[in-house]
Parts: sequence; structure tokens; C-alpha cells
Amino acid sequence: MGLFNNNIRSKGYLFVRNGLIITFLILFAAATIFPIYFMIISSFGDPVEAGAMSYSIIPSKISFESYKFFFNFSPHSWDWLMNSFIVAASITVSNVFFATLAGYSFAKMRFKGKNILFAILLGSMMIPGQVTQVPLYILIVNIFELQNTYTALIMPSIVTVYNIFLVKQFMSSIPVEIIEAAKIEGCSQPKIFWHIIMPLSKTVMAVLAILTFMAAWNDFFWPFLVTNTMDMQTIQVGLKNFRFANTTYFAPMMAGATISAVPMFILFFSLQKYFLEGVTVGAVKG
Repeated sequence: MGLFNNNIRSKGYLFVRNGLIITFLILFAAATIFPIYFMIISSFGDPVEAGAMSYSIIPSKISFESYKFFFNFSPHSWDWLMNSFIVAASITVSNVFFATLAGYSFAKMRFKGKNILFAILLGSMMIPGQVTQVPLYILIVNIFELQNTYTALIMPSIVTVYNIFLVKQFMSSIPVEIIEAAKIEGCSQPKIFWHIIMPLSKTVMAVLAILTFMAAWNDFFWPFLVTNTMDMQTIQVGLKNFRFANTTYFAPMMAGATISAVPMFILFFSLQKYFLEGVTVGAVKG
């Protein structure tokens, strides 16, 4: 059943209905895109006027001085970008790898206590992340003394329960007959996983990679907690250095934010095909 009645004969009614839908979609798209537009436009402002924040949505002039200012502001500007890339890439690879393995185990393998273990994992998703931040901080910083290290930035997010749940639900839809046929042909579990399951799971792995990379790249709170030197800060934490008690280097900060958004755009558009397939899988039953 469609969302709309397609048997309407009145052209006037169709014109009004479609006009309202198109208007709503245009307004929704404009509201979604406007923060990105404002960030990019503001990044072309003059860094000399940084203290006087300009909120004009139409730039009076285009200048790349704020981008130069961003890289010249601190000797660690490039380090912030490199740290973000290392942390986000490591978390993405580990999540795709471990979540795929765990999801396959929960979806297709039989072992004692599987349902109980999966229920515990689902229960842990109900705990707000803010609740676990303090004990995690004490564990990482005070007990293991890993402050200002990549290990402290990466380890807490090496795999998330949500990603395991997402992969498990996707792999549950893969017919068991395929795996049974592979076993009859003599395939071992590693070969089944590598040659059958992984090629069939490209879409969910792409969705996993995009969502995990975006979350890790944009994370501010945890890197802010476990780093206290500028050389180990990520780009999201580094941008706060442009804000002072009496002023804010607004345009250079927007320039840094624009630069930090580029890797996400590249990742999304390079995996867009798989991402769209992944988010629509299961929505249509043939």
C-alpha cells in the first residue's frame, strides 16, 4: 500500500498536495544543509575580524586567510588532523572486524549460553554512555595510566554493542541452507566466513564503517577527558583552542571545522552505493 492515494482524478487536488509535499521537502532540506553552508561561508571570513563574530549568510568577500591562520595558529594543527584520522580509522577497522565476527557467531553458530550472553549485551545498550564515563576514565587514566596515548583514545570504542546487534540482525536474514551446503562441500568455519558471509555482508559492513567513522571522528567528550597535551588532541578537541575568555577566533575555527568535515564527505560519497543499499535492505520484500 502506498503512502498516498494514486487514484485521485482531480488535477487541482493533486497540484495542491504535491506542492505542499515539495515545499515541505525543500524547507526540510534547507534546514538540514544550512548549518553546513553557514560553516563553510564563515570559514572564508577575515581572521582579523575574528573577535567580532559575523553572522551574515552572504559573505562580503572571499578570503582564504582563515585557513592559513588555522594551520599557523599552532604547530600541532596537523597533529590534530592526523590524530583524528588514526583514531577514527583504527576504531572503524576494529569495529567492522570484531562486530562482523560477533554478529556471525550470534546469528549462525550454536553454543551454550548464546541467548543469555546476547541478552546481557542488549541490556548493556540500555545504560546511558555518560554513566560509564567516570569508571572508564578512572580505569584508563588512574589504574592503567594510559593518558595521552592512542590506546586510551581507541580501546574503549574498539567494538560497540550496537554494531554487533546491527550485524547480527542482518546476518540472520542470510539463508542457513547456504552455510549447510558449504559445510557439506567441506568448507571450514573460517572459509565459510571469509568466502561466503563477508561477500554477502558488504552492505552492512559499509554502513557500519560510515557510521562508526563519523561517530569516532566527531567524538569530543572522551578525547577531551583523556588528553591534556595539544600534540595528542584530536581535531574536535583542538578547535576549542581557538576560543578564549574574551574572544573567539571564529573564522579560523570554522575553517578548521570545514577541513575536519572533508574526510567524512569523501568516505560517505565513496561508499554511498553500499550505504544506500544497506539502509534499504529488508525494507522491500521480493
